[in-house]
Amino acid sequence: MPPRLSGKINHMKTIKITAPATVANLVCGFDILGMALNDPQDVMELTILDEPIISIQHTDGYGLSEITEQNVAGVALQALLEAYNKPAGFEVKIHKTIMPGSGLGSSAASSAGAAVAANKLLDNYFTNEQLVQFAMNGEKLASGVKHADNISPCIYGGITLIRSIHPLDIIPLSSPPLFVTVVHPQIEVKTSDSRQILRKEVQLKDAIKQWGNIACLVTGFLKEDYDLISRSLEDVIIEPVRSILIPGFDDVKKQCKEAGALGGGISGSGPSIFMFNKDEQTAIQIKNIMEDVYTKLGVDYRVYVTTVNKEGVKVVGSDEL
Repeated sequence: MPPRLSGKINHMKTIKITAPATVANLVCGFDILGMALNDPQDVMELTILDEPIISIQHTDGYGLSEITEQNVAGVALQALLEAYNKPAGFEVKIHKTIMPGSGLGSSAASSAGAAVAANKLLDNYFTNEQLVQFAMNGEKLASGVKHADNISPCIYGGITLIRSIHPLDIIPLSSPPLFVTVVHPQIEVKTSDSRQILRKEVQLKDAIKQWGNIACLVTGFLKEDYDLISRSLEDVIIEPVRSILIPGFDDVKKQCKEAGALGGGISGSGPSIFMFNKDEQTAIQIKNIMEDVYTKLGVDYRVYVTTVNKEGVKVVGSDEL
């Protein structure tokens, strides 16, 4: 794809951005649906350099590699600079609040955040679609597979549908107001591991049911039909396998539905669990249920009551040359 603009480095030297957590799959939409959240968010700062180097510093204490080739933001920036094909480099500072291995798009936030921030410093040289392509290199490093269901909403904001990876085809979706409650049991489930346990073949009857749920979930978003959204939040292929890795999953889902949640399931590959709600009062009730389940299990947890992030990666500050 050709670049959109001239590529002249603009007047900004340093830029500070926030990159949102994301929920991938949205129950039945494995690898094709994703949603950005207003909480939690990472903070990143990029400074443009005249020499073609990438320097990475983490200030978050998670112990992630600062070697460019072993860092998801680093490989995303490498892909971007290769396409830019002019002398430039970046100094990157990353402060993560989205815990790696949480199922809340931690690697996507770093990859997408780096790509968007770098593009701002390059005077918006690349399109959003190109930025998704660059950032997917970070997802491949993290999980072994290029996928865009976290990257796309992180960059575009809101809820996105990925019709295809080859060629890349992203459709932003509208949706009614939704409150989202997320519990993150403080255990780690690696995306690469959770992919390995998935079945390689599915029965036709299950595929048909899944297709119906995906189609109706998208329709529910577009028509702002809460009942249709609720009926469609069912996964007969991925969730039955992955849920065994998450303690308390069945109790959380059952009790939250009974308390009035529209529905929900595993966030990405887990262990986080999300629930859609029509209003904030219900979202807070769901928070209390999640806390009760994991307190009784003796598992540490973190809970978020949040909403859909419509902006994606956001610029929050900059210094000029």
